[in-house]
Amino acid sequence: MSVPLERFAEPAAEARRSLVREIVANGGLTDPAWLAAFEQVPRHLFVPYYFESRVGGYERLWCHDPDPLRRVRWLRGAYRDGPLATRVRDGELVSSSSQPSLMARMLEALDVRDGQTVLEIGAGTGYNAALLSHRLGDDRVTTVDLDPEITESARSHLASVGYHPTVVTGDGARGCPERAPFDRIIATCTLSSVPFDWLPQCGPQARILAPLSTGLIALRVSDDSRGRVAEGHFLRLPAYFVPLRGGESAPPGHFGGLPRHAIENDLFRFLLTLTAGSLDPHEALSLWELERRPERDRFGITVSGDHQWAWLDDPEGPYAWPLGRRPSGWTDAAL
Repeated sequence: MSVPLERFAEPAAEARRSLVREIVANGGLTDPAWLAAFEQVPRHLFVPYYFESRVGGYERLWCHDPDPLRRVRWLRGAYRDGPLATRVRDGELVSSSSQPSLMARMLEALDVRDGQTVLEIGAGTGYNAALLSHRLGDDRVTTVDLDPEITESARSHLASVGYHPTVVTGDGARGCPERAPFDRIIATCTLSSVPFDWLPQCGPQARILAPLSTGLIALRVSDDSRGRVAEGHFLRLPAYFVPLRGGESAPPGHFGGLPRHAIENDLFRFLLTLTAGSLDPHEALSLWELERRPERDRFGITVSGDHQWAWLDDPEGPYAWPLGRRPSGWTDAAL
């Protein structure tokens, strides 16, 4: 039995208002423009089905379930302040809709201005692109995903609620040079390093916001005597996303032989992942304890020339670790 989605309009509107009130009460959505976007963009239309984790696998909830109680569960879950698993293959999560309060904080941290252009890496359900389109206009938003099923689904969801940003099927690690330059780049998938291809696609004083390790790095792009440079600190917020497909894999973190108080500490696991391949776990532990368990915002990243590195407190200081290297054949072409 197919249930017309129009029947959910009023309960969905009330659930959306409740979600927005919760985000505001917890310190999010301080910008009136983003508040309006979250109040008006219907999240449930971007997640007609999603999966809840269960012992041994996932359970699907969907809008057309013949059981009315399960349809109510689906709608309530769509407006719960939590991430939703939206695509599962062979028992593995490959795409999700992020936690709305985290999305709100990321969008505010992106620091967009009227008239600016944004590249989103990771189309997901299309919900984040809809929020961006509501704020900036369709013609200012480009979203990229490697998976054609995901981009087709996102394009369909967006059109169903009247948004038509540019949706591109391609490798997000390569950006979208045909739509450049961009004033802002936001990624909704975890990186192991900052893709070098993004920098020449950035306009003057562009800002990049992306999950890396288990945090969010905010980079300002500029030109100086070193050439094109991106540099900035992590935000304090923790952030966990599905990894970027098509990019390099992050070295795994190893916890063997480490004390429980470190293994179970979110900040230590952030440091361990950030420095994987450069520091062994016991070196990371020594640094973490010496520096009195530093918060994420003491760390930063610099991308310059052929190199990029993570650092603690100072890009030129004593604590720095290499991340990715520019692939051979990469060219810094003007756009």
